[in-house]
Amino acid sequence: MEISDRIQGVMEQAVKDSLVAGANLLVEQDGRELVYAQAGKADRESGREMNRDTIFRLYSQTKPVTAVAAMILMDRGEIDLCQNVGEFLPEYRKLYVETADGHRGQALRPLRIYNLLNMTSGLCYPNENTPGGRATAKVYEEACARLGTAREMSTRELAGRLAEAPLDYEPGSSWQYGTSADVLGAVIEAVSGKSLAEFMEQEIFRPLGMEDTAFYVSEKKQGRLAKVYETVTEESGEAQLVPYAESHLAINHSMDHLPAYMAGGAGLASTLDDYMKFARMLLAGGNYGGKRILTPRTVQYLTGGQLEPRQQRSFSQWIGLEGYSYGNLMRVCKEPGTASGLTRKGEYGWDGWLGVYFANFPEENMTILMGTQKKDGGTFSLTRKLRNLILSNF
Repeated sequence: MEISDRIQGVMEQAVKDSLVAGANLLVEQDGRELVYAQAGKADRESGREMNRDTIFRLYSQTKPVTAVAAMILMDRGEIDLCQNVGEFLPEYRKLYVETADGHRGQALRPLRIYNLLNMTSGLCYPNENTPGGRATAKVYEEACARLGTAREMSTRELAGRLAEAPLDYEPGSSWQYGTSADVLGAVIEAVSGKSLAEFMEQEIFRPLGMEDTAFYVSEKKQGRLAKVYETVTEESGEAQLVPYAESHLAINHSMDHLPAYMAGGAGLASTLDDYMKFARMLLAGGNYGGKRILTPRTVQYLTGGQLEPRQQRSFSQWIGLEGYSYGNLMRVCKEPGTASGLTRKGEYGWDGWLGVYFANFPEENMTILMGTQKKDGGTFSLTRKLRNLILSNF
């Protein structure tokens, strides 16, 4: 059986088993398309098929784009990654650390830009387990409540409000997934004098021809936006896919207008073909279609990140990322032999909470992109099955 047939079969089985409503997959190597496959629906209720031009909410797959935006500023000498975030966002000049046992004190170390890029800032996502998590949750609750009003919370305002929440640890002393990329987006705005949407459009999307990538989906493209689903277990024990439409992390779920809060960690929407242009640019050392986005040495730095040993201990608790480290808002494979599936040394990329997935393989000059519309998707069983099929054959 051909590899493309096996891939198609795995995807169709996932749809049949209601693991996902739909999915599509794009694999390129040396600029040549190896595989494109699609299965299922972009919208089950209307019967709209999953297609190559289906638009997905990227959520955390936004982060690599934000990292590139920061690298552009570094490339031009406009920022130094060791600079204190408080130089650009005054609210970050004095920060506090509060541990789970209630000890609170002023942070002894400044929060630096590279802490945001490496998720070693002490900033966290909303949670009920830490004082910082609870305070962050209140900020996002207010931001969500203001969505669709004349008082939508802006990128800079939300970042400033996050500074009021205590950090979970001293900057640089550990690693934790959180709002670092969103604060970085506010830094980019402060340095460039432009909104994050304007900066990315002018410096990344327009030069690369990414016409379907933005912080919102225009009215004429709304019919291509994938409907999102989540798995719910009924009293009988049967699991079913049901529509999901919450504005998680203050991202307007309908994406029907340009938001005031342009989330550097979660706000973009895109297609596989559009994101492939971004992936090709990185594999080509920062250049695509005659447009230079970054210099080759900056791309080498961007895609070669690694945590310090004390930070790595926290990152290594993330099941499924064995063999990887983290840097510049992406995973980076360091030890393929310890990974929980097939990979290659130097692989980098990230995924998104609603089911999208991105991996670049520099040594093979290859990219894997997957799109689904599944809550808590991204790297899950279907992703790993498809990765293993691809990497065992190419």
